[in-house]
Amino acid sequence: MSLEDASLDIVPGELLAVVGENGAGKSSLMNVLYGLYQPDAGTFLMDDKPVRLKSPRDAIARGIGMVHQHFMLVPTLTVAENVVLGREPTRRGLLDLDRACDEVAATAKRFGFHLDPRARVDTLTVGSQQKVEIVKALHRGAQVLILDEPTAVLTPQESDELAQVMRGLVAQGRTVVLISHKLKEVLGVADRVAVMRRGRTVAEVRAAGTTVSALASLMVGEGSRGAALTGVPAASGAVVPDAQGEATSGPIVLDAKDLRAKGDNGRPALQGVSLTVRAGEIVGIAGVDGNGQRELAEVLTGLRSLDSGEGTLLGGPLKGLTPALAKARGVGHVPEDRLARAVVKAMTVEENVALGRHRQPPFARGPWVDFKGRRERATRLLSTYDVRPPDPTVALQALSGGNQQKVVVARELDADPKLLVVVQPTRGLDIGAVAQVHARLREAKARGAGVVMVSLDLEEVLALSDRVYVLYEGRVTGHFPRKDLDERELGRRMLGAESDHG
Repeated sequence: MSLEDASLDIVPGELLAVVGENGAGKSSLMNVLYGLYQPDAGTFLMDDKPVRLKSPRDAIARGIGMVHQHFMLVPTLTVAENVVLGREPTRRGLLDLDRACDEVAATAKRFGFHLDPRARVDTLTVGSQQKVEIVKALHRGAQVLILDEPTAVLTPQESDELAQVMRGLVAQGRTVVLISHKLKEVLGVADRVAVMRRGRTVAEVRAAGTTVSALASLMVGEGSRGAALTGVPAASGAVVPDAQGEATSGPIVLDAKDLRAKGDNGRPALQGVSLTVRAGEIVGIAGVDGNGQRELAEVLTGLRSLDSGEGTLLGGPLKGLTPALAKARGVGHVPEDRLARAVVKAMTVEENVALGRHRQPPFARGPWVDFKGRRERATRLLSTYDVRPPDPTVALQALSGGNQQKVVVARELDADPKLLVVVQPTRGLDIGAVAQVHARLREAKARGAGVVMVSLDLEEVLALSDRVYVLYEGRVTGHFPRKDLDERELGRRMLGAESDHG
């Protein structure tokens, strides 16, 4: 999204939140402030003097640090090596690793982070990797710290700790610029909120003087799509309300007992997981990243083999399941990594919509591609899911990440699955798109599908789930029916405390 006369005042010693829909220009503006993008017009002033930042090196030199939503770490290096990269302390011309570890440990301790400076980054959870990024920026002297969706992968307790860190930085006179889609979170920590829409800054408000609904209306534009935040038009023309209904007592579509499987590193990832899913319910899988959620989703979709355990999935055994067999039984899958697992980015949007069903109507007629039928189905889905641009002929890679995600969700739900496995279905989506995807998942549930939803966002888990299983180190540490769902309690189970439920 291009910027169109966007303006932003950043005041020392405050926590400024920047909110807006996907494509509103938030990241583009932050990338200008960090020297990654060069503006075509306009001025950038620091201490009332015009400044031109030619690169992130210039921004860092002027005390501006940025933590991107997609991390910029070298996985095979240690925490300390990543933090000092480019500014390594040396001894006799070589890296002084002991000194680097001591310096990084001191920085982490100063700002309240618990990190082992000698740990390799690829052994850390996503949440810990994010902390490394923050420590790296602070270690380099950032006075203005830009954080892009920093709590997306954190537990409530970790989010509280980060909020304390951010407020502590502000108390020391530093400035934090927070990009977040979590409006409740924004209002809990920010001093001021800037709202962007279609490349412009449309409002600036004091956090203490506004509400979540008021911010949402500013983000989407009064009278345009505001209604979509509480009810999204379904394919049938009905409106799916935001309120969570009771699960229907349908037949069991998944019954798994004592599932065990190894991760990519050869170590146990699932260590005796048992769960059931019925038709017409959404079962949430909660946990800190790296505790077996991804491996469980891959077992249920045939992407990962079981070492042991037993179970049935849609009338067939889990043992020996392959992706083709899972799809044939009626399993839909929205993976966490869409580029690796769900799409071919060089192909057109309509070709991606047809993937997996390209030999079936309306995408094929006998052995031949039905170009007209494929175009019509893709066009309808793009309109229904508000994919931008709504052009089925463009390459998928031309779409933003959020719109690519909409294409994947649209394709999988259009197949009318009997069991839908979704992993991080709304990460990085704006508030309107999140509401739309949530409504589609509820619609699938209402049609009788069983839904397994893996999400690192506890608000999402609480909003959608009829039951929740919590995973920690590959084991179930809690099983909660909807009436017992509590954010703090789930957070404790995610950190390994034993559950009194289930």
